[in-house]
Order: sequence, then structure tokens, then C-alpha cells
Amino acid sequence: MTKQKIVVVGAGYAGVSATKFLAKKLKKDSDVEITLIDRHSYHTMMTELHEVAGGRVEPSAIQYDLQRLFSRKKNVTLVTDTVTGIDKDKKVVQTQLGSYEFDQLIIGMGGEPNDFGTPGVKEHGFTLWSFENSLKIREHILETVEKAAIEPDPEVRKAMLTFVVCGSGFTGIEMVGELIDWKDRLAKEFKLDPNEFTLMVVEAMPTILNMLSRNDAAKAERYLEKKNVKLLLNAPIVEVAADHIKLKDGSTVPTHTLIWTAGVKATSDAADFGLESARGNRLIANEFMQAKGYEDKNIYIVGDLVYYEEFPETPTPQIVQAAEQTGHTAAANIVADIKGTEKHKFKGNYQGFMVSVGAKWGVANLFDKIHLSGFLAIIMKHIVNLKYFFDIRSGYYMFQYIMHEFFHIKDDRNVTRGHSSRYGNVLWSVPLRVFYGMVWLVESMKKIVGTGDYLKPSTWFGDGSWFTDKVAFPFPWLQEQVTTGASAAGGGAEATETTAKAAQFGLSYAYGEEPMQVFDHMPKWFESVMKFMMPNQEVALFMQKFMTIVEVLIALALIAGLFTWLSSAATIGLTIAFCLSGMFYWVNIWFIFVAFALMNGSGRSLGLDRWVIPWVQRTLGKWWYGTPKSRYGSK
Repeated sequence: MTKQKIVVVGAGYAGVSATKFLAKKLKKDSDVEITLIDRHSYHTMMTELHEVAGGRVEPSAIQYDLQRLFSRKKNVTLVTDTVTGIDKDKKVVQTQLGSYEFDQLIIGMGGEPNDFGTPGVKEHGFTLWSFENSLKIREHILETVEKAAIEPDPEVRKAMLTFVVCGSGFTGIEMVGELIDWKDRLAKEFKLDPNEFTLMVVEAMPTILNMLSRNDAAKAERYLEKKNVKLLLNAPIVEVAADHIKLKDGSTVPTHTLIWTAGVKATSDAADFGLESARGNRLIANEFMQAKGYEDKNIYIVGDLVYYEEFPETPTPQIVQAAEQTGHTAAANIVADIKGTEKHKFKGNYQGFMVSVGAKWGVANLFDKIHLSGFLAIIMKHIVNLKYFFDIRSGYYMFQYIMHEFFHIKDDRNVTRGHSSRYGNVLWSVPLRVFYGMVWLVESMKKIVGTGDYLKPSTWFGDGSWFTDKVAFPFPWLQEQVTTGASAAGGGAEATETTAKAAQFGLSYAYGEEPMQVFDHMPKWFESVMKFMMPNQEVALFMQKFMTIVEVLIALALIAGLFTWLSSAATIGLTIAFCLSGMFYWVNIWFIFVAFALMNGSGRSLGLDRWVIPWVQRTLGKWWYGTPKSRYGSK
């Protein structure tokens, strides 16, 4: 049977969404080949470009390697190349390095900035629509501030420290928000007064954030004013020069940095494909996302590139939600075509809009009913971003996102105001780690040695001090099976249950007082779990030995600084289990809190984790994902 060849052009939100859907729905169809072509070997999280441009996260934080995204999709072939044309009659995609036949084609090449022909934008302005753009802005700001720090002319210095963002949509407001947060760090690093910086938003319209309700937009406007951001509304820019911008009213603003976020249009690369276009160079599609006039050729248009009017004179918005949904619609219709089922019409479902103004404050409008601002809006934005990784089934990049946004952050630039940042000196927790490991080692060894000699392993276990009545005390259903009585604990008939439990786990307490148990009896639900796990004394005996060995291994791992995070987490779990079993005391509840403290990376300071964890990450990453490359599918 001839193979069905599906080609997806563009690895943006729409292209990745479509390819993921196709790979999943057609994974059992051995006669289907899916090829994803993009000029880059990575997918860029476009909604977070401002974080790189504004110095909040490292560039790698928003770059997601395509092989890591599709490593387990055996029916997907990745190609790093630039599409130069489409032969619609022969059904061939032409690239700089080759050509690819198709039976079904999805074009999702995205958009590009629209400067509306404003003179000087291309020569002197900075756009924010690609990974390269964000790096260029970041480097320019650093260089400009460094030069301004030694500039003797106060007027030139002021112009160099004036940063103007053109456009008050989501991208523009999020960009100026990053500059608000970055300003103090730049001032400190280059020995400047933060008050010397001027941040400005220039907007041609009379209002900002027009995708939001006016009440939510007003909150953002008040926040910007509170942070001393100047808002110039009803002020179209008519010319951009190297050291100033000119407004429609004839006034000028001296600045060496203009970041243009005022508009978006379809990528100009698609203009040569010979497909019918509408305003902004967007390619027209029908309700199934099929290119107008080429429905019989199975050519689909998705993402920012598509022009489909959901309502009269209202095309799909150029936002992530629309990109993913158009990609999903096109992919679903390709699957329907291959399987002979009914096609689906596009129906937009936009669940809300949100904008961050820096790392700690934002506004959100969800389902046209829920309005959030400040801390809660930023939390919601993180939840939405994490959901995106779930949607594309990338646990690896979900984890990386959490690390970049919550833990690998400097200057308190995250929603927790830096409290979750790992950028601290964890060397001083090493003594605590070793001490904690020694405590676990000593207490677990007490159970193994019993009344024997520590230096003579042959005397260990021999007196039966591990178990018998001690096994039965927490588990009433085993009590009748125990025949040795309380004397096996070494305390005779008068030994109390509390003393036996304390001996079992090697937990001591102050002279002259009996410690208070966390739980004086086992909760019913936990008792049923234990009864299932240990239905008789033999199983309980085995579990007792097994858990003691586990405790010894955890103790040694903590002392050596090996898998410290995992070992600490295990001690938390064990301690909670001991508490529920009625065998743990408040005097030792510090076990839990020390374990949490040691999860801060203490194993990488004077510990084996410094070498082992990076090796494990490299080895598992290579085994699971393969070796990432700068180019895929080279012929």
C-alpha cells in the first residue's frame, strides 16, 4: 500500500499542536509518514520572549528541542530546513536543501512584526517576535546601559537610559514589565541611580490592553503609573532615528532603544506560495482550515498565518489559543480524511486572556467571568503554561519550566519574590546533612545490632531483638500470633507498650518523662492499608527487616550526599508512616523539617550529587531523547 505522506511546515504552537495530534491518532497506521519541517531545530515559547529580552531567564529557558518533544513519536520525521515554495499541482514542498512530496499539507509558518511602513523601524528599532529578537534586545540593553554609565554628556546619558516600547498590547506591556523588574539590577551592576532610567509606552490608540475588559486594563494602567512608567496615548510614531523617535504631533522623544510591538502580520515567506491572501498577508482558509481554492489538494493553513472569519469581519485572533485550536482542527480533519470519517468545522474556544507586568504582578480575565490581578493572576499564568506542557505531553520541559521560573531565578524575579530561588549558598547545610544521615544510621543500626556487639556482626540479629512483640504492637491483628510476650523486648512482663515502640525505632526521650506520641493509635484507614500489606507475622517480619535496610541505605546516601533530594523525600515519607503507625513522638518531629531543608541541593556541596546527578541527567536524557542536534533531517 502506498504510504500517506503528511507534511507540517512550521514548529510553532500550531505546528507542534497539529503534529502531536497526528502522531497520537495515527500511531497505529504504519502506512502514514509525518514530516515536520522548520528552519530551527527547536520550538520557541513565544509568549515568554519578553523574559529573555528583559534578562529574567536564560535563553535556553524558552527553547524546546524538537527531538525532545517528539523523541517517542516513531512516525514523525524532523527536518531542519527553510521552505522556499510549494508546487500545489505536483503536491511537493520545496526547501533550500531538497523537496518533500505530500498527500496532506499543513502550513503553519506563523507571523512577523508589522511596522506599517513606519520609516526607520527596520534600521533603528527592535522587534520582539523571535528568539533571535529577544537575544538582540537583551544584548543591546546591556551594552547601552554600560555605555551610559560612563557617558559624560547628561542629555546623551538620559537618552541612552530612556527605553521606549511602542504598542500596548500583551507583548508591549509584558516587555515594559520586565524592564521594571530589571532596572534595579542594571542600576546596581553599572553603578547608576535607578531614578535615571526612564521607561515609556507609546500607543497610537487612546487605551491600552484592548483585549482585556476596561476595568482590568485600568488596573494595569494604575500599576504602570505606580512604577513610574510613562504612558503616551493617542501618540502614533511616524519616524524612528538612531537617537530619537518622532511622534505624529511633531514632538520627539530622545532614546537609543525603541522596542516595536505594535502589530503582527503573516510571514512574508508565505506570500510566494500562490495562495489567496487577505489583510496582513494572512492566507484565507475555510471552516475546515483548508486553503481557499485548493481544498482538493488537501492544503491546510493554521496559526497566525490563517485568515478565517469566525464572525463577519472578525478573523481568528493571532494568539496562542487560536494557533493551537486551528492546528488541532486541521490535524483532526486530516485524520478524518485518512480514516474516512466526517470532518470538523473550526470553533474557537477562548478561555480568557492574561498579561504579566513583570514577574510578580499581572491581570487576567478568565471565561469573561473571573477577573484576577496581582499575585493570583501570575499564578494563573503559570498554571496555563504548565497546562501547555501537559497538552504537548512534555514532562521534561514542564520540569524545566518549573526550575527556570521558580528555582533558577535571581534578584527575586518570580512570583514567590525569590523565596523559592536556589541561588543561595547551600554549603552551610552540609553539616546538617551529615548529622541527619548519622542519626538515621545510628537509629537503624540499633535495630540490627540489638543487644549484640557492634564490632561483631555474628552477634547481630541473634537475640531476636528485632521483632516478635515489637512487630505486633502496632498491628492488633497480629497480636494473637505473638507468643514470646513482652519479655522479648528485654524489659520483662512489666515493659510498657510505649517503651517497646520506642525501642523498636530507637527513639529516645528526656529522662523522667514519657514522650507524647504524634498519634496514640493508628487511624482506621491506615490500619486497613497495613493489614493488606502485612496480613501475617511472616510478612511483617520481612517488612521490618526490609525497611531497616532501607533506612541504612538512606542514611549512607545522606552522609555521602548521594541522591540527597530523593533520600530526604524518602525520610519524610518514612517519618509520616511512623507517625501514622503510632510509633513516633513529637520530640522527634524535626525529622520532617530537616528533610525539607536538605532538599535545597545540599548534596551538590561536598557530596556525590555534584557528579552523579549531572551524569544521570545526561545518560537518561540521551537514552530517552537521543542526542539533540542543531539540524534534523539533513540529506
